[in-house]
Amino acid sequence: MRFSIIIPAYNAEDHIRKTLDSVKMQTFTDYELIVVCDSCTDNTRKIAKEYGAITRAANFHHSGYARNAGLEFANGDYILFMDDDDWYLHEYVLEILDAKLKQECDPDILFFAFIFKNTAYVNPEGHNYLPAFWNKVWKRRFINHIRVEGADPYEGDVEFQEKALSDNPRIVEWNMPLYYYNYMRPGSMSDKRGS
Repeated sequence: MRFSIIIPAYNAEDHIRKTLDSVKMQTFTDYELIVVCDSCTDNTRKIAKEYGAITRAANFHHSGYARNAGLEFANGDYILFMDDDDWYLHEYVLEILDAKLKQECDPDILFFAFIFKNTAYVNPEGHNYLPAFWNKVWKRRFINHIRVEGADPYEGDVEFQEKALSDNPRIVEWNMPLYYYNYMRPGSMSDKRGS
């Protein structure tokens, strides 16, 4: 298995289909999809199963802990995280990621570019490392001992990345936009935090 795609989800029935569609349309198919339904009271898990996802119901109330749970199930050589309201920019994302990882002799972490607010473009080159899970490809064997800790999900992103970078990983920075970060979607965590 080349990739494990892990999505922590919370009551996402109104928007997760777009996320899952962007995975299902991928031309590269050597991946598994893991959706951790954290404290969901809607049809999120049912929808994820319709897309063939491995699902787990949990009650963490914490997106970082939900990611931890996903890691326990993951079998891929590389881990990709997504948020339940984001999406891949086109159907060749996994295909070109696989090719890039092979070209770079399988690095520990690959940082890639992303788009948010429709026009903003974030290039990771020059160590512009936004502390998020979803703008990177993580070698599973490299991060296998790292987990999100602490009560604050946002701080968990920062701490996870700091732990990974402290282990002297072999990093590749790639100025290739692959992911749409649906920043400040009404009702989202980024919207609540920004208000």
